[in-house]
Amino acid sequence: MSCLFTKSVRYLSFSKTAPSILLTKEREPKTYYDAVVVGAGHNGLVSAAYLQKAGWNVCVLERRHLIGGAAVTEEIIPGFKFSRASYVLSLLRPQIYKDLELKKYGLKVYLRDISAYTPLLKPGGLDGKTRSLTLGMDSTQNAKEIAKFSHRDAEKFRQYESELERIIEAINPLMDSAPLHLHYLWSSSFSDKLRFLSAVKRLIKSISQMGTDFPAFYKLMTSPAAKILDKWFESEPLKATLGTDSVIGANISPYTPGSGYVLLHHVMGELEGVKGAWGYVEGGMGAVSQAIANCALDHGAEIFTEKPVSSIITNNGKTEGVVLKDGTEIKAKAVLSNATPRTTFLDLLPNGSLPQSLLDELRLFDFTSPVTKINVAVNKIPNFLANPNSGDNIVMPHHRSTIHINCEHMQQLHEAYIEAQMGTFSSRPLMEMVIPSSMDHTLAPPGCHVVLLFTQYTPYKLAEGKQWDDQTRNQYADLTFDCVEQYAPGFKASVIGRDILTPPDLENIIGLTGGNIFHGAMSLDQLYLNRPTTVLSNYRSPVRGLYLCGSGAHPGGGVMGAAGRLASQAVLEDSKLLAK
Repeated sequence: MSCLFTKSVRYLSFSKTAPSILLTKEREPKTYYDAVVVGAGHNGLVSAAYLQKAGWNVCVLERRHLIGGAAVTEEIIPGFKFSRASYVLSLLRPQIYKDLELKKYGLKVYLRDISAYTPLLKPGGLDGKTRSLTLGMDSTQNAKEIAKFSHRDAEKFRQYESELERIIEAINPLMDSAPLHLHYLWSSSFSDKLRFLSAVKRLIKSISQMGTDFPAFYKLMTSPAAKILDKWFESEPLKATLGTDSVIGANISPYTPGSGYVLLHHVMGELEGVKGAWGYVEGGMGAVSQAIANCALDHGAEIFTEKPVSSIITNNGKTEGVVLKDGTEIKAKAVLSNATPRTTFLDLLPNGSLPQSLLDELRLFDFTSPVTKINVAVNKIPNFLANPNSGDNIVMPHHRSTIHINCEHMQQLHEAYIEAQMGTFSSRPLMEMVIPSSMDHTLAPPGCHVVLLFTQYTPYKLAEGKQWDDQTRNQYADLTFDCVEQYAPGFKASVIGRDILTPPDLENIIGLTGGNIFHGAMSLDQLYLNRPTTVLSNYRSPVRGLYLCGSGAHPGGGVMGAAGRLASQAVLEDSKLLAK
């Protein structure tokens, strides 16, 4: 079917304006709530839903014109709905899915049968004629695909997946519970010591459950992903395809120690009871946030857009509420911040609220990002040379997967990283392309498609004093399109419009410090009991009543919701203390 949308237009990055959308029956927030949540990202909405269900009176304040944070859907180009930042779903914790009854509240997910597709520019494989690698949920078919490159790798792949599955099963309880908090050990509070002992028991249980897999887990936590994948496999297309999970969203190379954990983090998801499955959300990723919001609203929470918070009110080391940008004060006994750690503790808190040593530590927290997201409207489905379409504008199985561009060998990923460390964007960027409209027909006019390009490496600051402006944005986007064109000729001619979000744009528009999609790097020194710092790793802060509920807290980034749920649990545990 031909696309019915034919108008040619060129779009740049911008923050779309719209009338204020009041998601509650109240015109304006009340002057007092039990809890105020700063930011309507998915974690903040999860916190609000859990607290409201527990009987608290909760208000969510969002600075933008729509909810969702990075899990947002925006109609940047008329008729085309983009998952503007996050783009696929897998990591959302099953307990949250169940507790908040997200299916009941409108969440519909299309499971992908094919997970990864890597086209090759030149034929390769054992026969010298193979043009692509396709991986999915069918282990037998995976073995056939991998065997085109290496019979040994085809046999080892099942063992590799089984080892990862066992490790994930062992650490899953750690993802759904508060981390070990060292300061509880030194606390005089009996309840704090009990929490410490509970966390120790969970940690020991997870390690014990790993058994003989513990050395492999330790290597994943500390080793370069390249070292781990080299141990398992010999085929470069397979290693590079798997290796993208070790760097995606992270300013590291597959050869960087600790990149193994980033790989592990991206394979620990589950959808509809299927381990490791990824899917597209009907209506885009904003529909995830909306389903969570629907649950919160149904239980009585109030959610407001275009209500930016300028500061958090404190008095004698205690939170008393927030002040909006227009000067309105909203009092509360608890404030939960879905903003990044830097925004929360360095921008919103009054000077003198935190010890200088903690402020110094927070300033060292790494928010470096290599990501530029390019959202594209096209008038036909891409046609890859490696696997040509069976007909004009016909969706093929590989269109439903994550398509890896410039990911044919590990050194290619590393070279792209090295270029960006010199202050310039990669000449052959690593790209994850997804086409959610291949399964969700609500996103684009008939025959048209939305193509989402998650690309790296692009530095936050360019060398030689250059700025990310319209010229440099378009220069980079043109470069990425040239790369796609090599794999899928005709792609550039199919483009109707595009939206370009560099690291500064992700920071300014979405609110991600440094443009980092995880609210801070997922490196070993910024995980578990040290996320974002050892003092702040229990979601609480030295300011009584102030909690961090975003991805800057354990267990980190991705559309997981775990930090929001665990922060709400911390608030409920502190109910008596907060009532004083």
